[in-house]
Amino acid sequence: MEADSKQRNYTPLIIILTIVLVSVITILLRLPGVENFDAFDITILPLINATLNVFSFFFLLAALTAILKGHKKLHERLIYTALVCTVLFLIIYVFFHTVASATTFGGEGLIRFFYYFILISHIILAIVTIPLALTSITSTWNQQFKLHKKVARWTMPIWLYVSFTGVLVYFLIRPYY
Repeated sequence: MEADSKQRNYTPLIIILTIVLVSVITILLRLPGVENFDAFDITILPLINATLNVFSFFFLLAALTAILKGHKKLHERLIYTALVCTVLFLIIYVFFHTVASATTFGGEGLIRFFYYFILISHIILAIVTIPLALTSITSTWNQQFKLHKKVARWTMPIWLYVSFTGVLVYFLIRPYY
């Protein structure tokens, strides 16, 4: 019972952080880009973000492999590394969309349908990943490993999908930058 008294309730923080992140990103995406931003060539940022998504994807796969082999400490380090890649992605993504105008997808026909299906599912599941990943991580801080395992069963495949489709979206939209 003593361990329970030391547990922190991260749920309000997770809810607030999720709402704030989604709201800020939504607002920033609706703003026009900054005209004449010439501090550096921002067209490199989507490539950097795609690279961060690749790293996240592979760190997550490695983390999954590590935990399946019983290497808990390695799993933890790999998850934190994937999280750092994701946070860096998010910072660069917000910055890029603050200074750049939105890029319109120019493909037509079946590829257009495919692109928007991937993009919409990517966005929805990226939003879902925020509270899932935070719950997965904070449950380990509270040593609630049953909850962690239960939530991580959903978090891992969704986070992998989001990382993978982030790269796919980049390659599909890249010709239109």
